Amino acid sequence: MKYDVRLQLEYAYRPAAAAGRHLVHVAPTTIADSQRVVASSITFDPVPVERVDGHDFFGNAIVSVAFDEPHAMLKVGMSARVQVEAPGATFDVSPDITRLRREIAGVLSLAPDSPHHFSPASPRIGLDEDITAYAREAVAGAATVREMVRDFGQRIHEDFVFDAKSTEVDTAPKEAFELRRGVCQDFTQVMIAGLRGLGIPAGYVSGFLRTTPPPGKERLAGADAMHAWVQAWCGNQTGWVSYDPTNAVFSGEDHIVVAKGRDYQDVTPIFGVLRTSGRQRTAQSVDVIPV
Repeated sequence: MKYDVRLQLEYAYRPAAAAGRHLVHVAPTTIADSQRVVASSITFDPVPVERVDGHDFFGNAIVSVAFDEPHAMLKVGMSARVQVEAPGATFDVSPDITRLRREIAGVLSLAPDSPHHFSPASPRIGLDEDITAYAREAVAGAATVREMVRDFGQRIHEDFVFDAKSTEVDTAPKEAFELRRGVCQDFTQVMIAGLRGLGIPAGYVSGFLRTTPPPGKERLAGADAMHAWVQAWCGNQTGWVSYDPTNAVFSGEDHIVVAKGRDYQDVTPIFGVLRTSGRQRTAQSVDVIPV
């Protein structure tokens, strides 16, 4: 499936920010055998005094920008055409959890996709006994690691309520777990915490999701938002699989990857510092349009 993706981020500062420096993760990346970026561009208003385009440790496209003049607003625009391949038929050849632990120990690599980066606690996701116990109960009947990922994601989907007003961007997984409410970021981080507690390496994926309006309704331009889901390492033969607990599905051709990391901190759409004494307002709009 081929998509045109458009993103607009807007930040309003009161009073105006005197200067700023930011790292920006908003552009999709090419991933072997699953996703190809045909073209993409990122624009800034005002135009930064410094701009460096590159990739971070995990291979995500990143832009570093700096501003040295007062500005009351910052607009970030991204447009891309992306080809996403539908996953083929999958046979579950993942090991059980005991063998998975042996396979993790046998991985003698610290490459960006090494499971060792995604096993311990990370800056935003700690290991929690209650979440681990919840995950253990959810996967009690699973025979393989891939089944464990599916069963745990399905349990979160069934037990949690999607509620955009219940959490904030910095809500900890423990708090979202106790509420049993939140958004895709919360569901994803709770699932990562539980999988790591079980001994399954897991990471955070940010991106876009193609959505379909209800029957008889027109699609609203700009009404979508960025999405998040989980990647889990399921052994040497299976490798990494991705699961979307918000929608209870393994990721497919409707999921467009922007960035992968240990948690939200590694893939934040825009992260940095401002020289300001005031507050800021933010707005976001996303369009994912099949070509």
